[in-house]
Amino acid sequence: MTNTHIILSGLLMSFLLAVSCSDTEKKNLRPLNPNGDSELALLMRDMFDEAMDIKKQINNDERLRIKLDHEAILTADATEPEKAASPEYKAFADAYLKTVNNLKTASPAQRLDHYDDLVNQCSTCHQALCPGPLVRIKKLR
Repeated sequence: MTNTHIILSGLLMSFLLAVSCSDTEKKNLRPLNPNGDSELALLMRDMFDEAMDIKKQINNDERLRIKLDHEAILTADATEPEKAASPEYKAFADAYLKTVNNLKTASPAQRLDHYDDLVNQCSTCHQALCPGPLVRIKKLR
């Protein structure tokens, strides 16, 4: 093989790798909801991921790193805006936010109890308003 063939082969392989990676990224970006993902749905997925991280931090006796703006559950656009505008949703959201604050300020000995309260708040709200994510929420336990 000549140097030209080696260079052309390398360029072709690089191009194929780039194309296959971009297809994989596009598949991961598809919305889970066929009607598109609302700000609230995306926020709640981030909240799930953060809760899984918090669970690991508690189990490893690490400092808690709560980075998300959980207050956004009060203002994020919802898939079903009428549900998020209801007094019931607002009450659940307020209770959840109090639980997040309790977790942030908890002593290491109290963190697991407050984490369990957080998961219970998620479950209670979703049982009442949007049961679809309950299967996923159970993974937080």
